[in-house]
Amino acid sequence: MVVYSFYIFDRHAECIYKKKWTPRPTSTGLKANQLGGMPDGAPHPGALSAEDDAKLIFGTVFSLRNMVRKLGGQDDNFISYRTGHYKLHYYETPTSLKFVMVTDTKTNNLRIVLHQIYVSLYVEYVVKNPLSPIEHPGGIGVDCEMFEFGVEQFVVRLS
Repeated sequence: MVVYSFYIFDRHAECIYKKKWTPRPTSTGLKANQLGGMPDGAPHPGALSAEDDAKLIFGTVFSLRNMVRKLGGQDDNFISYRTGHYKLHYYETPTSLKFVMVTDTKTNNLRIVLHQIYVSLYVEYVVKNPLSPIEHPGGIGVDCEMFEFGVEQFVVRLS
């Protein structure tokens, strides 16, 4: 299993945590230098910034979640969706925190994994931390080294 990225959004649609491990594959599957473009590792002109990428992910999740609830009723939940290049996994907490993980297409459902990240890492290292803010206004994200280390180790064990 390959994990591309992980995001946490608060109830105000702010991205409070983002982490990328490996880049998602391009739609053509060719590297930029094979196309005569920018060398490997160099950002290409059409690349999204980290904030734009997070906004795009949240917009996708928000739209799909609302579509599922309108078509299936309030009891149905949006769990994941798959494209030809990646699979997006989604978990929403009772406090409206949204955990999103983007992986390769062969990965099974990671809803339980996202719940474990919430319970064993986020609650333990962020919620119970007296120095961590309750709200994250203005894009101030999660700034806890233990949480970041725990997420990194958790993802390494998944791979």
